[in-house]
Amino acid sequence: MGLHDMTDRLEKIGALDRVAAPLAAAAKKAIGPGRRKDLLSGVGLGHPLHPVLTDVPIGAFTGATLLDLAGRGAWEPAVQTLLGAGLLAALPTAAAGLADWSDTYGGEQRVGVVHAAGNVAALALFGASLAARRAGAQGLGRTLGFAGMGVLGGSAYLGGYLTFARGVGVNNAFNEAKPTEWTPVLDEAQLTEGKPVRAEAGGTAILLFRTGGRIFAIGNRCTHAGGPLDEGEVDPDALCVTCPWHGSVFRLEDGEVVHGPASVPEAAYDVRSESGRIEVRARH
Repeated sequence: MGLHDMTDRLEKIGALDRVAAPLAAAAKKAIGPGRRKDLLSGVGLGHPLHPVLTDVPIGAFTGATLLDLAGRGAWEPAVQTLLGAGLLAALPTAAAGLADWSDTYGGEQRVGVVHAAGNVAALALFGASLAARRAGAQGLGRTLGFAGMGVLGGSAYLGGYLTFARGVGVNNAFNEAKPTEWTPVLDEAQLTEGKPVRAEAGGTAILLFRTGGRIFAIGNRCTHAGGPLDEGEVDPDALCVTCPWHGSVFRLEDGEVVHGPASVPEAAYDVRSESGRIEVRARH
């Protein structure tokens, strides 16, 4: 059985829901909507924050492990510095990961809770390694450090699986073709004032909204998890739409993210009316 098959089976272990579901609900409540959620989700970066932060603790722990292997204690001060840096960097990294995980469900949530448990176990081993070294037990410290690196490797595999096999954190609208030429999408009479409407341009879903004599058009598929924006609430004063699935908020003017968990903007379209038909094209 390959690693992918084993992880696929892990997704189907319903017993994990007894731990994962209440933890995700508690994390979602603790983080809440607003600035904290926006920061941890990576709003403003254009992609999730968590993958950026993981480089620091993983790099620090890997560096410490390599020095232990090569130096056999000769670079003990440097190893301790790297372990301490990795432990400190793990705190914001875990917070960003928790924010992303709190919006998952089903198999992704189950794999995510095991990924988190693996990270906690690895951090405990690295912390114990640092404590042992500072107490003068360098041999025990190296053993604990090697064990921590092994657990971290397994946990990192699960994180990669969530991203690359399950698409957690990936822009859900990345493969939608954007019409570059003026393309008719809807009869103007079908677009009621103040009501969001879904239209299509060459198979790409587009959200249309008319207010105050203006028509706005952005991508209709939420970049976070693919939710249908036309089914969400539109604030006609702020000119924003809220995704009905996870509460991401986008500006109708340009598709920019106002609030997460989405971090990738929606495609924005120019709009015109020709002979009673609404036409759109991707904004350059």
